[in-house]
Amino acid sequence: MKRLIKDLRTGGVLSMATFMDKLLFFLLVALAIAGFSFMDDLLPAGNLVNISVDDTTVYKLYLDEDRVVSVKGPLGDNIIEIKDGKIRMKDAPCPQKLCVRQGWVDRGAIVCLPNRVVVSVGGDKQHSHAGDFDAVTK
Repeated sequence: MKRLIKDLRTGGVLSMATFMDKLLFFLLVALAIAGFSFMDDLLPAGNLVNISVDDTTVYKLYLDEDRVVSVKGPLGDNIIEIKDGKIRMKDAPCPQKLCVRQGWVDRGAIVCLPNRVVVSVGGDKQHSHAGDFDAVTK
């Protein structure tokens, strides 16, 4: 036990790892890095923007139309800007303004949780699967 603690203190962990341990570690790191290249494929690209407050759609807009809209939520108005095929939350009444700091997006979503405003981008039509069953509930 004392030898194990001494090896851990002196950086001898790699000397204790077998070839298969090192190979497994390398493969896991390579798989994690390769996963980032597929992230763009997971988020649907498109030009339809759905803006909702409390799960109620208030705007359906397109990214090819530059404009600024104001969306009223429980805390106040969120200012949303569309420009050059991207969208951002320009201003929000929430305390930390994480949605504003997210910046410009052209896919995925921007969420202002305190004000219950959701901006989702993707596809030419919105996919609503709220009432569908999934593999677990079938």
